[in-house]
Amino acid sequence: MVFAKRILLFVLVNVLVVATISITTSLLGIRPYLQANGINYTALLAFCAIAGFSGAIISLLLSRWMAKMMYGVHVIDPARASSVERQLVTRVHALAKKAGINKMPQVGIYDSPEVNAFATGATKNRALVAVSSGLLNQMDDAAVEGVLGHEIAHITNGDMVTMTLIQGVVNTFVMFFARIAAFALSQVMSGDRDSDKGPNPWVYMISVFAFDILFSILGSFVVAYFSRWREFRADAGGAQLAGVAKMTHALESLKRNSTVDESHPAVAAFKINGRRRGLLALLSTHPDLDDRIAALRNRGRV
Repeated sequence: MVFAKRILLFVLVNVLVVATISITTSLLGIRPYLQANGINYTALLAFCAIAGFSGAIISLLLSRWMAKMMYGVHVIDPARASSVERQLVTRVHALAKKAGINKMPQVGIYDSPEVNAFATGATKNRALVAVSSGLLNQMDDAAVEGVLGHEIAHITNGDMVTMTLIQGVVNTFVMFFARIAAFALSQVMSGDRDSDKGPNPWVYMISVFAFDILFSILGSFVVAYFSRWREFRADAGGAQLAGVAKMTHALESLKRNSTVDESHPAVAAFKINGRRRGLLALLSTHPDLDDRIAALRNRGRV
């Protein structure tokens, strides 16, 4: 399905981790919040916060490795690099130094006709900036510098850490309300069971899993909103590093050259463009390019 290929990599790893924690604790009967008289909401909130933030933090720690694996990123070794690769590393490092980054990010290229780039990593001193071969082949120097400035701004803004905190909060409340809903449903479906025995364990476990999925989908609207917000911030940061003209030119070039390679296992976290309308626009991790260009032009008039 097309939509599945566009889900944020960070969110995908996070959901897998949270689902694993949820299934494991359910199978092992680890439910410190369930008591004879019902749910201990304080214990439930603490349990959900620990599990929810664990998923987000693990996603953050794995982000660079997962990006390399999913995209097949070739990290450039300056000692063995071609002239084009050395030029790319030089540009990224120059912008990183200008942004005040102490440890230079890894720089990589991945093979794809898609015009795209991304930055990821647990901290700004353990970051990766990668660009597609399509971007290097189809963009001029000014546009490439604008794109790189945008990606460096993501690093300096600490966007991955911000998204980790947001995802952790969302996970916490997803799990919290999923277990309350599952408890209520399992109580209803328990029928004539002795109330002291609590809800049907199998009904409860299946309900928890179902409600986790449902509420995670709803939580993705919140995560996507903050992701779009961070893109505008990164555009503004890229304009400071590379210049408003180059950043605007980069977005205009992306609009002209952007293509969607549906056969590539790419995910929306790293897609530069985000052309969606209606309900899908609320799930997009990137704003429409026209909106981003307009915001930069307004910034240039200030």
